Amino acid sequence: MSNRGVAVVAIGGNALVLDDSHRTVSDQFLAAKRAMKNVADIVEAGWTVVLTHGNGPQVGYILRRSELALDELHPVPMDYAGADTQGAIGYMFQKALRNEFVRREMPHNVITIVTQVRVSADDSAFVTPTKPIGSYMSQDHARKMADEYGWSISEESGFGWRRVVPSPYPEDIIEFEPIKEMVTTENVVIACGGGGIPVVERGDGTIKGVEAVVDKDYASCLLARKLHADVFIVTTNVDRVAINYGTENEYWLDNTSIRELKSHRKTGQFPEGSMGPKVDSIVQFVESGGQKAIITDIDNLAAALQDEAGTIITADG
Repeated sequence: MSNRGVAVVAIGGNALVLDDSHRTVSDQFLAAKRAMKNVADIVEAGWTVVLTHGNGPQVGYILRRSELALDELHPVPMDYAGADTQGAIGYMFQKALRNEFVRREMPHNVITIVTQVRVSADDSAFVTPTKPIGSYMSQDHARKMADEYGWSISEESGFGWRRVVPSPYPEDIIEFEPIKEMVTTENVVIACGGGGIPVVERGDGTIKGVEAVVDKDYASCLLARKLHADVFIVTTNVDRVAINYGTENEYWLDNTSIRELKSHRKTGQFPEGSMGPKVDSIVQFVESGGQKAIITDIDNLAAALQDEAGTIITADG
């Protein structure tokens, strides 16, 4: 088996929750099995793979359970909810991928590393939290939670009130050295789940968790850059990047440059809540010296690495 290089693959949390009727743990594991078959394909083709993943739906479920149990139990802090999902999703990926390797008689190991990501306590995101999490609430209930637990709350017109938390930018990965040591042709490493658990560093070098959410695409980009990965892949629910998405003038990008992507970004093509962070992270990776980046869906992973699918992004297109 030839060594094709290191590929960092960011898988969205929504890849495990296909729709509202498939949200159970069993449903999510079935989705994980499908996704890991595609990952096994690229490992079998010779790629050294590092997986990252989102956790949006899963954190939402944990927080909703916490809200429902508030009369009996303490609320779950955000950093602990993130750690919970790193373990649970890592377990699903590990089990599914190991079983796939056994079926193919491949000798690879799968390792999940609970990952903390350092953020700055001075990040402007802590001044004005904007990332909505958890369920919708009435105004009275939202204010009660704000008074009792110090939550920041915000109204979403037509829907109700939600808790909002900061989304600071990742500065460093606490567990980077052991991650780097584990990245070999025999291992698949799962790290930076949900963007990593956000922590701030005290003056004496110790760290503490904070109630925040780090964007998993930015954290994945940071990991790919620090590993000097050969390719950075962001998976989404479409096989390529669309321009004028959902309109009569829609068209798809196959091969493109970071200059073209940045131009489209400036004209508002990629909204903040969806494709925007993915495009920004891709641009950062290539601008920092990455050879190639790809945006595609999980089912086209192997084809995209052969330049047969997805949107392929390089410095010059």
